[in-house]
Amino acid sequence: MTRGGQGLARVAVVVRAGAAPLWWLGVVAAGAGAFVPGLTGLRIGALGGAALFLVAAALVALTRRGRYRALARAAARAGRHDVLQDRAVTARNWRRAHRWWLLIAFVAALGSSLAAPAAAGLLLAGCGVGLWLKAAWIGRLERADDVLLWVRVDWLRRGAGRPAGRAVKAYRTTGIAAGDAAPGGARRKLATAA
Repeated sequence: MTRGGQGLARVAVVVRAGAAPLWWLGVVAAGAGAFVPGLTGLRIGALGGAALFLVAAALVALTRRGRYRALARAAARAGRHDVLQDRAVTARNWRRAHRWWLLIAFVAALGSSLAAPAAAGLLLAGCGVGLWLKAAWIGRLERADDVLLWVRVDWLRRGAGRPAGRAVKAYRTTGIAAGDAAPGGARRKLATAA
């Protein structure tokens, strides 16, 4: 970057990037598993999967909130020469870095239907919902302070998806209107002309 600027990615977008793939892969795996009799039978597999869904969603949504809060409290204002990464680029980088893990998780969820139909698929879907909930919570933090939270792209390089990981030393902030994603990482709604 020129003149000491850094590439910055939205924290909420990084968190949210895995939500849709995990949700859809989980739903497909659970749906396919419903057609497999399995060792436990569909009823037990689905009930166990529903419990796993709720536990996974809660754990993913609540994990590391203290670290996110601490980084948000200590965040410094982004510099004039910092470059804000587009929402689509951030999501694509996360999905590209995790594509093999997603594929392995999907295949494992399908295979586990032989033992407990639909259970592992619902677990995957619960992880996706947990990421959506965590991104929404980050959006509430952003709205409360009237800022958007950003993380340096080079600190995300290895896993492309740990915005509260050990490599991340601090966040940067911008005004609420910066970038192309709303608080919480959702696509910003365009204002329609009256």
